[in-house]
Amino acid sequence: MAEAASTAETALEASMFEQPLNERMRTFLRLDFLYSQALYHNEIGSPWSSRAAVDSLLDMLAILTRGDMRTDVLKELERHLVSLNEFQHRAGIDTMRLRALLTNLVRLRSELAGVGGSWLQSLRDSEFLAAIKHRSAIPGGTCEFDLPDYFFWLNQPIDSRIESFARWLTLLRPLCDAIAELLWLTRQNGRAREEHAPGGVFNITFDRDTPYQLLRISLPPGIGLYPEISGSHYRCSMRFLEWHGLEQRSTQCETNVPFTLICCT
Repeated sequence: MAEAASTAETALEASMFEQPLNERMRTFLRLDFLYSQALYHNEIGSPWSSRAAVDSLLDMLAILTRGDMRTDVLKELERHLVSLNEFQHRAGIDTMRLRALLTNLVRLRSELAGVGGSWLQSLRDSEFLAAIKHRSAIPGGTCEFDLPDYFFWLNQPIDSRIESFARWLTLLRPLCDAIAELLWLTRQNGRAREEHAPGGVFNITFDRDTPYQLLRISLPPGIGLYPEISGSHYRCSMRFLEWHGLEQRSTQCETNVPFTLICCT
């Protein structure tokens, strides 16, 4: 009975959709998604889960080789520290909570700065991971006859695989922990307002003096719709589509759609 009640409660939760409004936020969301996925699969510990965890790790490395993400995250941490420091002497502020938040941001900044510029070199130099990455470009290319060493590792005891994968993730943890905190702060900075989309269409133009980074759309539970969003930090448009199942194409809703719009800086 308790499990059924929990399932029913979950089904009644509002659906939340997010749209990044700049490339940095898009990358943050992808890295956070992949890191959470890697942690989840590694904890399960089966050979198939270890494969999925390694795939997530390789996807993260592919993103991190495109630019200096560490510097971008450090800049964002510094920006939030400066912004939050301005609140310390304002009336009505929970100073204990603010100090705890500032302390956490300083810790994350120190940990990320302390890893140095060559923090990913050991992962990049790994012939084991490089071989898996190379063969992953081929459909089914990581079978046991293609990569016998990978197959051998996947059949090691669970604790051994979890421990070795955790060592790889430890190198990424300072960056990913900082990104998770930045995403939380961005969402907390959101300003919510109730909106309606006539005929399932809604357009919004942002104030250029307010650098919004993330758009969040909350839909009532059980509404059977999802938003298709496009745009940038200047303007955004969205269509609300009706879900008709896997065998049919979704169609644009033609009625008035109520939703909550949350713009996050």
